[in-house]
Amino acid sequence: MQTKKILFTPGPLTTSKTVKEAMLEDMGSRDAAFITAVKEIRTELLRLAHVSKEEGYECVIVQGSGTFGIESVISSATGKDDVLLVLANGAYGERIVSMAAIHKLNHQVLRFSEDEIVSPEAVQQYLKEHPEVTKIACIHSETTTGLFNPIFEIGLVCKQHNAVFIVDAMSSFGGVEMDMKQMNIDFLVSSSNKCIEGVPGFAFALCKRQELEKAKGQARTLSLDLYAQWEGLEKNGQFRFTPPTLSIMAFLQALKELREEGGVEAREQRYKKNKEILDEGLLDIGFKHYLAPDIQGHIITSYLYPQDPKFNFDRFYNKLNDLGFIIYPGKLSKADAFRIGNIGQIFPADVHDLIKAIKAVLAEENIMIKEHSLNA
Repeated sequence: MQTKKILFTPGPLTTSKTVKEAMLEDMGSRDAAFITAVKEIRTELLRLAHVSKEEGYECVIVQGSGTFGIESVISSATGKDDVLLVLANGAYGERIVSMAAIHKLNHQVLRFSEDEIVSPEAVQQYLKEHPEVTKIACIHSETTTGLFNPIFEIGLVCKQHNAVFIVDAMSSFGGVEMDMKQMNIDFLVSSSNKCIEGVPGFAFALCKRQELEKAKGQARTLSLDLYAQWEGLEKNGQFRFTPPTLSIMAFLQALKELREEGGVEAREQRYKKNKEILDEGLLDIGFKHYLAPDIQGHIITSYLYPQDPKFNFDRFYNKLNDLGFIIYPGKLSKADAFRIGNIGQIFPADVHDLIKAIKAVLAEENIMIKEHSLNA
């Protein structure tokens, strides 16, 4: 059994001891060290997106989960004369649809199957038929299944139609090289407890300044007012409301460790190696992917339930949990599947240990899995 539990999930995820230790000292919100940390974080996050303040980009930190950050952008950046198009092919795209409905935004939805990527060609055709669309929101790594939507190609379509591009890069930013300018992204949103390997507590929006400035006075809520949040941070480095001080200090340490690892490129390679080992091990056992390999990202992978009627996911999950391995239940609408994440402080040896644990649980449950090939 593991001496500690390892989270094979898309976040919150396993963090380093040193990231956790960064939260051991109490920190006041007006402490000079905290204000400096916030400034450093905002600058570094822009750098990770290959942009800078000097080039006209801003970083806004928003208290709460990643969903708070997405809702802040959606409800602040969409004006009364805008029409927001949501590209949805999973639960997180549908969550943006729900936000738009609750805030009574003028919005439309272009849906795709959850086992298909968003088609740039379909988006192009839709915009030709709907010239009223001014803003487009899309998920990069759709955690429902683990697929990667073609953000670069969709960004080109947005640029051709002068549409503002909002990208939910929640589970991908920091684990995938992303250049906001090259991808034509106007708003990129992620959170502290994903690929940068911090702890939960805040989200952040990387924004093209000229688009952020248009959000002044448009917010539908007080606490999620993106422009006011930015204005406050710019004025004196202070948050408008109580900030997650310890999460911020942990994140500063996480950014340091990301640099020490070799940056996003090195981390992406580690995550890809984790996935490679996981796929090899589980496919050898007989598990089958839910998605076609060519659209499957390396952040989280969906595996179909075995056909053996003795397989019970709750028992499977609990027994792995008892052995120190936490996986993720499925969130699919048309298939029974579970998900395994490859991100966080997880290394190849940990993945090999997980595979051994899965084999042990299947043997204990006397579950037989038919062999499937990678392309089955």
